[in-house]
Amino acid sequence: MSWQNGGMGPPSVVLYNAGLVICWCLMSDRFALSRPIQPLLAFLARHFPEAYRRAPDFWRLTRMHRPIGIYLLLWPTLWCLWIAAQGRPDPLLVVIFILGTVCMRAAGCCINDYADRNFDGKVRRTVDRPIAAGKVSPLEALWTCAILCLVAFGLVLLTNTLTILMSLVALALALCYPFAKRHTHLAQVVLGAAFSWGGMMAFTAQTGALPLQALLLYVANLLWTVAYDTEYAMADREDDLKLGLKSTAILFAEADRVMIGVLQLLFLFTLWLSAGHFGLGGWFLAGLWLAAGLFVYQQLLIFDRDRHKCFRAFLHNNNVGLVIFAATVVDLLIP
Repeated sequence: MSWQNGGMGPPSVVLYNAGLVICWCLMSDRFALSRPIQPLLAFLARHFPEAYRRAPDFWRLTRMHRPIGIYLLLWPTLWCLWIAAQGRPDPLLVVIFILGTVCMRAAGCCINDYADRNFDGKVRRTVDRPIAAGKVSPLEALWTCAILCLVAFGLVLLTNTLTILMSLVALALALCYPFAKRHTHLAQVVLGAAFSWGGMMAFTAQTGALPLQALLLYVANLLWTVAYDTEYAMADREDDLKLGLKSTAILFAEADRVMIGVLQLLFLFTLWLSAGHFGLGGWFLAGLWLAAGLFVYQQLLIFDRDRHKCFRAFLHNNNVGLVIFAATVVDLLIP
């Protein structure tokens, strides 16, 4: 039964669905582990039918079916952690930052959909999101966001005092972004500030301090985030203009491709500068060259500004993050 009908309170509903989302995922035929637990899933479906039925809606609310945001947030966090640890990060910190990234990205999706609840139904790409489609209430989205943030904060409590304090900044940045596009064309910069903060927390968690040279990595990731989120915004530009929303894609107008190229070059240049400070050598530089080639491909995708190709270019940035992370790991492993 749902809390709106006088049953469980909103937090209970969300917690039930958080657990059942996993069960629903495992029940899918795509998961080989689903068959041995079919009796358990049948039990849950029989005794908690409403929560079981709604689990897919919460899965979609947190955008777990589209993990690109997790990857784009995770890769720079991990390469910062590896650099901070000189190639030998604390295994516990690796787990903490992976799980924390998943939680905070999911929380960000919840607050984003809450902020866009009056707009998503008018945009082709977002019309079927759970709040816009009426499958999840705005209040449930807020409760889900709050619970996920608490879980992430619980993970941060396993680190140190400086990292805990920095997590408060991370939370503020994550909550500000969805509302920024109402007031400024530079919302992508706000997103970049939020997405880059995890890397700084990785430094403080691993070393207990934040060296000045780490800011180069922060700036680099911010530049990259603005570049790929501008590609994302290019796919929505027509709808955003009609709704009166703002973005760097609208701000850059016909200079959008050039500005993305400049941001991509500055990203690579800033990483190249950071290499000298952190003792990164040939393998890392090879990764930067390969990333440059991937950026050339993205420029070809966005050349005619087709919305579907612009979205493909955005998704392609997962490969960029993976390449730079792999190059970082290899460079730190091989003397």
